[in-house]
Amino acid sequence: MSAPVRPAFIAAEAVPWAKAGGLADVAGALPRALAAHGHQPSLFLPLYAAVDAPARALDPVLEARVPFFGGRPAASFRLLRLAGGGDLRVYFVDAPGYFDRPGLYTDPETGLAYDDDGERFLFFSLAVLESLDRLDIGVDIVHCNDYHTGMIPALLERFWRHRPALEGCATIYSIHNLAYQGLYEPGILDLAGISRAEFRPGSPFEYWGRVNFMKAGIHHADLVTTVSPRYAREITDPELGCGLEGVLRQRGGDLVGILNGIDPEVWSPEHDPLIEVGYDARDPDSGKEVNKIALLARAGLEYRPGLPLVGIISRLVGQKGFDLLPPVMERIMSLPLQMVVLGTGEKEMEAAFAEYAERWPARLAVFLTFDNALAHQIEAGADFFLMPSRYEPCGLNQMYSLRYGTIPVVRYTGGLADTVTEVDAEGARGTGFGFTDYEPEALLAALGRAIAFFGRRDAFSALRRRAMALDFSWDASAAAYEKLYQVARLRRQGRPEQARPLLEELHLAAARGA
Repeated sequence: MSAPVRPAFIAAEAVPWAKAGGLADVAGALPRALAAHGHQPSLFLPLYAAVDAPARALDPVLEARVPFFGGRPAASFRLLRLAGGGDLRVYFVDAPGYFDRPGLYTDPETGLAYDDDGERFLFFSLAVLESLDRLDIGVDIVHCNDYHTGMIPALLERFWRHRPALEGCATIYSIHNLAYQGLYEPGILDLAGISRAEFRPGSPFEYWGRVNFMKAGIHHADLVTTVSPRYAREITDPELGCGLEGVLRQRGGDLVGILNGIDPEVWSPEHDPLIEVGYDARDPDSGKEVNKIALLARAGLEYRPGLPLVGIISRLVGQKGFDLLPPVMERIMSLPLQMVVLGTGEKEMEAAFAEYAERWPARLAVFLTFDNALAHQIEAGADFFLMPSRYEPCGLNQMYSLRYGTIPVVRYTGGLADTVTEVDAEGARGTGFGFTDYEPEALLAALGRAIAFFGRRDAFSALRRRAMALDFSWDASAAAYEKLYQVARLRRQGRPEQARPLLEELHLAAARGA
């Protein structure tokens, strides 16, 4: 192993402290995986009101004021460190005026983003940089994530690069979902201490008359990553580039897709305390059948031997592909199957699923809520998992499903295409079923192939065992990030020739994955 790396991982959310989406899973798991590999990571988060009380065993580390903040009275903060964090140092930026609210990003009463969203996360970014300078904990990589921290690479270059604690730091910027970019009025630059002269058409900060935090991060970071190899390729095209495909193509040589991992201890069919019985890949069928019976009972559906059960666990939004269902839902429900749905989302989509459940009460159960235990029970009890996403930067549920022997039916996009391969006609290869064209008929055809294959009991049992043998733990992902950090560190040390072959290895690995 190369010399240990000391990355500061900066994110707006991380499990188990605060979660709104997949970013939290990565921010909670990747630093721990790096620590297990012998590195010395730190994690920086806002101290939200939602942070669980048991996690508030926090020790004050410093008090400071955010610089360049236009004299705003709420510019002070405290930095708190989680007691007993083990090999991972976890820090919280405590600024009640910005983060002590009922929601992470949106007001639960209105469902809208907070009006000062840009100011809040600019403040967080400045506070972390000031903390890194004052702590002087030997950080050599500043790893930023999504739009919330997109301004950090630019701010570091302008105002902190001369400080001894940060002068040698490299910056990594990770895109978890390109659709959320952080667009704000130009006045946000005044608060950051950046001249309006830098806000001009085509500049790193400007995007159709507004400041774009994500564009700034992509432009200024030493290296850019996404959460799957296929997604890194897709976002350089206009269809999924969300208007930033040009700047991403410009950074193409420095853009690397690294597939997220999953926590094999939390998602373990052998030892999952939330399911009816444990089981493993040696004999998954009997264990899954017991879990299926228990799940159907909870869902109020009759157990019908030989009838496949399709599970859905998702945000019920357009991105997840469920707008494909209405034109073909009647034909889907005419297939020999049952279905259990768990999720919340857009009100129209929730209403549609509630209507489906009323129309087919013997075949379909819908839970419009979040229920972690039920999510585990669906993964263990379902035969198939439906995930027809319009786009999917990485996706985790298809990896959970494969680990539980629940065969994914997906649209081949982003991380879904990187993790699920089509079952061949003989049933000897492949791990799932899918489609490419974003069309209702394509979804229906893929689901039909899956249901037909379910009847081939020996082949389906072999498919389950093959799926469960796959390894999507964080080990492989952490090893790739180790190499990426080494590239960034070598470049900052003025050794680009030594960095080049490592970066080429990462690109080759991503090409194989995509």
